Amino acid sequence: MMKSALYLTCALLFSSFHPGSEQPLEPGAPVPKPEVKMLDISGKEISLNMAKGANGLLVIFAGNKCPYMLRNQDRLRSICSFARSNSIGVIMINSNEANRSEEDSYSAMKAYAGAQSFNCYYVLDKNAEMAIAFDANHTPECYLFDKKSLLAYKGAIDDSPGNPEAAKVRWLQNAMNELLAGKQVGVVSSNSLGCNIKRKL
Repeated sequence: MMKSALYLTCALLFSSFHPGSEQPLEPGAPVPKPEVKMLDISGKEISLNMAKGANGLLVIFAGNKCPYMLRNQDRLRSICSFARSNSIGVIMINSNEANRSEEDSYSAMKAYAGAQSFNCYYVLDKNAEMAIAFDANHTPECYLFDKKSLLAYKGAIDDSPGNPEAAKVRWLQNAMNELLAGKQVGVVSSNSLGCNIKRKL
């Protein structure tokens, strides 16, 4: 009887335990951990506040080898260019700590970003601190904040992450357009489909 009770107690503790888990960000939430500095591929230490532009901030959780990242490269370049040209800062965050000695190493990040000509910060998220704070789980996964640093949109780039030609609704682009026009963002969240962020256990 005591063994059964002990087993049940351990099972309940294990099932409820999630290292460093945070509540999902809701629309209107402030930027998490805005002053924490992360190593950018330029060699500089960059925080989210430093990356923010006059009209807001776009945070994209990313990886170097994820098939969904590869299928979204052209879209990401276009989005980064549009955002920066409209004073929305852009920062891509690599939180794949379990792959840090391999395909998501710092040197691999620099090589990948250089090959893709991404015009934005690309930072290493040590211990997946930002992924935990954002409750981010996939790559690519996007978070758009307004000029007051409040969450305006989170989720996918569009409704067809695997095939750009099949996209019918460009959620992130629409959200940026509405934000820049001073309008209420119509769709504030969508489900992001991509590779799981590789946290260390």
